[in-house]
Amino acid sequence: MCEVCHMTICDCRCPNAPDPPQVFICSGCGEPILEGDDYWDIMGEQWCAECIEGAKGVAEYDPD
Repeated sequence: MCEVCHMTICDCRCPNAPDPPQVFICSGCGEPILEGDDYWDIMGEQWCAECIEGAKGVAEYDPD
């Protein structure tokens, strides 16, 4: 039994709970993409939400 949450299997909010399992490695930053994280699969590469947001842009037309 956990000394913090007093459960046999720690609640996910307990500081003693294990980290969620790693599912992928982000192709952009190399950080793990954990179970439950949002990610994008682009042509067989997995990208984390932070890298996708950082790559986002707005197209602007410049007639000159």
